[in-house]
Amino acid sequence: MPVTVRFAPSPTGLIHIGNARTALYNWLFAKKQGGEFILRFDDTDRQRSKAEYAEAIAADLEWLGIMPDRVEHQSKRFASYDAAVEALKARGLLYPCYETADELERKRKLRLARKLPPVYGRDALKLSETERGALEAEGRRPHWRFLLPNFADDPFETRRTEVHWYDVVRGPQTVDLASMSDPVLVREDGTYLYTLPSVVDDIEMGVSHVIRGDDHVTNTGAQIALFKALDAEPPEFGHHNLLTTVSGEGLSKRSGALSLSSLRERGYEPMAIASLAVLIGSSDAVAAVPGMDALIEAFEPAKASKSAAKFDPAELTTLNRALVHELSHEAVADRLDAMGVSREQSAAFWSAVRRNCDFVADAAGWWAIIAEGPDKTGDQGFSDEDRAFARAAFDHLPEGPVTPDTWKAWTDAVKTVSGRKGRALFMPLRIALTGRAWGPEIADLLPLIGREGIAARRP
Repeated sequence: MPVTVRFAPSPTGLIHIGNARTALYNWLFAKKQGGEFILRFDDTDRQRSKAEYAEAIAADLEWLGIMPDRVEHQSKRFASYDAAVEALKARGLLYPCYETADELERKRKLRLARKLPPVYGRDALKLSETERGALEAEGRRPHWRFLLPNFADDPFETRRTEVHWYDVVRGPQTVDLASMSDPVLVREDGTYLYTLPSVVDDIEMGVSHVIRGDDHVTNTGAQIALFKALDAEPPEFGHHNLLTTVSGEGLSKRSGALSLSSLRERGYEPMAIASLAVLIGSSDAVAAVPGMDALIEAFEPAKASKSAAKFDPAELTTLNRALVHELSHEAVADRLDAMGVSREQSAAFWSAVRRNCDFVADAAGWWAIIAEGPDKTGDQGFSDEDRAFARAAFDHLPEGPVTPDTWKAWTDAVKTVSGRKGRALFMPLRIALTGRAWGPEIADLLPLIGREGIAARRP
C-alpha cells in the first residue's frame, strides 16, 4: 500500500509551532517514503470554522515548505458520514443516549465514589422504545455512542479487551477497551465529533499512516475498533510527543504568540521553525538544518522521546541566527532590495553584515548606518578625549580608493602618530563611523561608506 498521510487542522484559528510539528512529521514521513501528503481541513464545525483561517493555514504551511499533494474539506463530505452512521445503526453499533451533561457528571462522580472506573455504564441501552419516546416527548434529543467491542454477550459485563498496534514513533502499544467509555460520535444537534469523520475520511482517502500527538494514544484503541466496525483495515499509527511551554503548559490556538503567522512576522526563517519543531524532544541535537532535503534525510520518527518537549523561544532565535549567518546573498537579495539597499552594493553589504544579524531584517539598521550616518539612538560613552582623538585621526585617512585594506593602513598611521593601540585606538573610530561599539569589520564597511561618507563622520 502506498504511503499516504494527512494533516487535519481545524480552521478555527491560526496554527502554532506545535501544530507545525505534527504537519512536519507527516510531510517528512511521506516525502522520505515517496508518498502523498493530504491537507484535510476538519471544518465540520460550521459556526467556528472560517475560510480566512483555512487560507492562513495553507499559507503558513507553504511558507514552511510544505506543499500538499491534495487538499480536502470535511464540510464537503457529510454524505459519507451520514452513510457510515446508518451502517453502524443497522448493525446495532451506534445507540442513542439521552443523559444531559449534568446527569453524566453525577454518574461519573457516583462511580468514582464506589471506586469504580469513571466510564459510561451504557444505561441508555436499557431504555425501551416507550421510554425513549417519552424522553423525546420531553424535548430531549439523543447523542449517539459507538458500542465498543469489549464484551462477549452481555454489553453490561465488559471484559479486558486489548487492542495492540506497533506505533511508528513509540513502538508496541496496548489499549484496553474495557477501560474506556463508548465514544460519542454524533451530538444532540446531529453534528459530528472528530472521530467518525476522521475515520471515514482515512478509509475513503486511503490513508496508510496516521501520525499525530501522543494525546491521542488512548483514542487510538476506539478508532481501530471503529475502522473494523466499518469493515476497513486500520492504518498504521504514530504518536509523537507534544511541545509545551518552558513551564510545561500546552500550546493553544488561543494564544497567538507562537502562531506561525506571528513568528513569520517577527522575521524568523522557516527552517528555524522547522528545525526546532522536528528536532526538539528527540535523540538528535537541536541544530539549524539548512534545508528541507537535509531534514528529510535526518528525520526518523522513532527518535522522538516519550516525554513532552519544552519549547523555549530563545532557542528559536539561536537557530535563526545560525541560519541567517549562512544565508547567501541570492537568498536575501529581494529582501535587501525591499529595504532600499543599493543593488550595486547589495552583495558586498550582505557579506559584511550578515554575521551581525539575528534576523535578515536587522540588516536594515546597518544599511541606515552606511547610507545615512552613525546610529544616534544610544550613548556609547564617547568621552571628550576619545572624541578629540577620533577627530584628529580623520586627518590620517589614506589617499586613493577606499578598499578593505584602507582600514589597516589608516589605523597603522594613527597608531604611529598617537601611540594608541588596541581598543583605545579602534573603538573611538568605530563609534565615530557607526555610532555603535560593536558590529561588522570596519575594513568591510569602509568601502561601502565611501570617502565622502567617511569624511562626513568626523566628530
